[in-house]
Amino acid sequence: MPVSRLLMSRVRGVRLQTHVYGWLLLLPAAVLLVTFTHYPTVATVIQSFFSTAKGTRAAEFVGLENYQFMLEDDLFWQVLGNNVVFALGTIPASIALAMLMAMLVNESIPGRGLARMAYFTPTILPMVAVANIWLFFYTPDYGLLDQIRGLFGFGSHNWLGDPNTVMGCIIVMTIWKEAGFFMIFYLAALQAIPPELREATMLEGAGKWYYFRRVVFPLLMPTTVFVLVNAVINSFKLVDQLFILTKGGPDNASNLLLYYIYQVAFDYWDTAAAATLTVVLLAILVTASVSQFYFLERRTHYQ
Repeated sequence: MPVSRLLMSRVRGVRLQTHVYGWLLLLPAAVLLVTFTHYPTVATVIQSFFSTAKGTRAAEFVGLENYQFMLEDDLFWQVLGNNVVFALGTIPASIALAMLMAMLVNESIPGRGLARMAYFTPTILPMVAVANIWLFFYTPDYGLLDQIRGLFGFGSHNWLGDPNTVMGCIIVMTIWKEAGFFMIFYLAALQAIPPELREATMLEGAGKWYYFRRVVFPLLMPTTVFVLVNAVINSFKLVDQLFILTKGGPDNASNLLLYYIYQVAFDYWDTAAAATLTVVLLAILVTASVSQFYFLERRTHYQ
């Protein structure tokens, strides 16, 4: 065999060996991804076209009947509206507060390390623990809010039992929990900005607001896109607090889509309807994420 063919054969063998090693390294993660992500997603989509199996009656193919029933359900639209209000209330406020906190602790201020720890502490607390903490704030008569109101002569108020205030209470608690997590990403992005840019703008006579608006904010846009996608996903997946605070009440005023899916699946045992709602939730998240990347990515300024 010529030397050139022998070398080519050995090169092919090395390449094949490298590919085999690479796929073997990826195999455990791929198996877990397919087993716990791709397969359940496909199975849920398929299940949404069948009825719920009950007793000896097997599930039957019903086509789009589950989706039609869902669209005619007033409770679904109420829960979806609640989730939209929850998202609009938590996402902008969490991102703005996170950016503000990051800019504050990025400066050379006394106790900067303590401030960073204080801002980040709510993030490491489980949502169930956070809900119990805020339950003390919202408890009528004995809660912290009513104790403060009593100092000014106001009476007690059932914050979580009033449909007009329950969603606002949950939104405030969620912002307190989420802002510290997003702050970490903004702080890392701020520390990556070269200090020479600030010095140059100061030499040109630009103020702090101009520097933030023209330099800092555009450079933070990649981080903002990432944080925004995570904030949207969190606004639809965070429901632990409802188990402790309201269980979706009063009169479904605080019920969110994921918690409603849980109720339909495990309280009403209607797995077909729960699968249909899950498909809608996945569609909302995919559409929101793709739209954010498609429209915001073009307006993002990179270093």
